[in-house]
Amino acid sequence: MKNKTTLSLQQAVEGLASGELNAQQLSEAALQCIYQPQGEGKAVFTQVYDAWAKEQMSASLKRRLDGKPLSALDGIPVSIKDLFDVAGQVTTAGSRVLADALATKVHAQVVSRLLAAGAIVVGKTNMTEFAYSGLGINPHYGTPANPFDRASRRIPGGSSSGAAVAISDGMCLGSIGSDTGGSVRIPAAFCGLTGFKPTARRIPMEGVLPLSQALDSVGTLAHDVASCVALDGIIADEPLQLHRYSLADAHFAVPQTLVLDGLEPQVADAFNAALQRLRDAGASISDIPCHEFAELASINATGGFTALESWAWHESLIASNEAGYDPRVVSRIRRGEALGEADRQRLLEQRADWQQRVSAAIGGFDALLMPTVPLIAPQIAELEASEEAYFRANGAALRNPSVINFLDGCAVSLPCHAGGSAPVGLMVAALPLQDAEMMSWALAIEDCLKNA
Repeated sequence: MKNKTTLSLQQAVEGLASGELNAQQLSEAALQCIYQPQGEGKAVFTQVYDAWAKEQMSASLKRRLDGKPLSALDGIPVSIKDLFDVAGQVTTAGSRVLADALATKVHAQVVSRLLAAGAIVVGKTNMTEFAYSGLGINPHYGTPANPFDRASRRIPGGSSSGAAVAISDGMCLGSIGSDTGGSVRIPAAFCGLTGFKPTARRIPMEGVLPLSQALDSVGTLAHDVASCVALDGIIADEPLQLHRYSLADAHFAVPQTLVLDGLEPQVADAFNAALQRLRDAGASISDIPCHEFAELASINATGGFTALESWAWHESLIASNEAGYDPRVVSRIRRGEALGEADRQRLLEQRADWQQRVSAAIGGFDALLMPTVPLIAPQIAELEASEEAYFRANGAALRNPSVINFLDGCAVSLPCHAGGSAPVGLMVAALPLQDAEMMSWALAIEDCLKNA
């Protein structure tokens, strides 16, 4: 068995079942990593539930001793993004402007499901303020550094930034994040992890502070597909039933419009190498135009659902405390100020038409394959210093993942880079409610890439 700080969630599940590991070992290892003096813990977590985690740990130990675990994940330390309600706590969403808000009275439904399964919630992870960026930079709580090339202090990706670094640094074994335009898949890609954005309706949003109700979804981050699926099975309305698929039977598609534009050389090399390995394993991979993807820029030119719906939520808060916001966040929210009900109806109609045409174009394939993001993680300091660099990188990071949110589809980012090189994500995506089939193919792809 690996060191307890580098275990995958699925390996820990197996260790708990065999008795080789227990909740105390796993929780103490996670908390030790969080409090490592030279580590990233202070920027990874907005709240650490030290005492509560130990209470949960003790209860889990007793259940295992009695032979009555609540689920296979009983005793697994996990983290939740700082936009999920925890009873008795203020949900701050990576911001300071909610510091004086009332504490919530009940857990978010996702949190209740984790606790009912015996998972140990060790804390709330840092994020881009109000989830409104794909980079993970936070001027209020600090920005945790990407585990790759840590001396250069690169962005972790966002908005679920702390969620990814918490896993990478052994502070938990799995993280629950949110994904409105890639906020689970982007940090997974930048940090060399696996990030699963399910079809949104599969997981309840009660008790989750919204960014855009039309696009929001709850997702999981972990080391591998099996671990993401195990977490998803706890928080979703229905667990996925995966199948063992052979790549010799696969027919994948690579869209040629938008998603391959401007790839950095490291990304292009890793993506093309991954496609070649899949072809060598017998997969059929077709290039398809997907011209519809080019329409998204004009559909969302005025800010889209994200600006419209975030402005409706934030309008009164901005009126009372605009100075408390990250300027790069509030400027994007303010784009929704000029949008109204007519714009919403237009967006709904355009989206429905676009979804119908895209579904017809890709429905005959088992999955879409594309780079998760077209760049490797840039340095934090570079983006903090330059508005132009920040918004250029942000647009690039969000571009490919947000296609799937607009489709209301499902997708997962898998690491596809060579060992020791900058992390690169391969996104596997499919139509709404094809999660089980898509993740089954992702499992086969993961096996192929790991064994290459």
